[in-house]
Amino acid sequence: MMWMNIIYLTAGFVFMEIFSWAFHKYIMHGVLWNIHKTHHGHSKGGYFELNDIFSLIFGSTAVVLIILGSIDGFDWRFWVGAGITVYGFSYFILHDMLIHRRVKVFDRPRGKFLNGIAKAHRDHHKSNKKDGAVSFGLFLVPKKYFSKD
Repeated sequence: MMWMNIIYLTAGFVFMEIFSWAFHKYIMHGVLWNIHKTHHGHSKGGYFELNDIFSLIFGSTAVVLIILGSIDGFDWRFWVGAGITVYGFSYFILHDMLIHRRVKVFDRPRGKFLNGIAKAHRDHHKSNKKDGAVSFGLFLVPKKYFSKD
């Protein structure tokens, strides 16, 4: 049964990356651009951006799944919620701490994998407009970003 929990946790993580890619491309750069644009340099300043509301929504979903799943003996909802939580933690470390340096604990990314992700994200931010952005995923980025310059 433990292997099923690992599958559910992994599924929660993978689902979040796929969902986040689509949500980012079609919703955040679509009807919710007025919120997301604060992340693309349209912010009035301060530590928090209006865009951070998305993290609260996704995190709340994970918390609800974890609570509901723990009531019935740690069923699939708990493990999917845990996978979403692991994704959110990974997002915070990679996106907020390493790439955007909102919390300056780590040096800039090093290594082929982290550099590729950082390059893709820099390209995403070359446009501060609703249209014209590229590379919407955190981990799902085009192969070209992992090749040597």
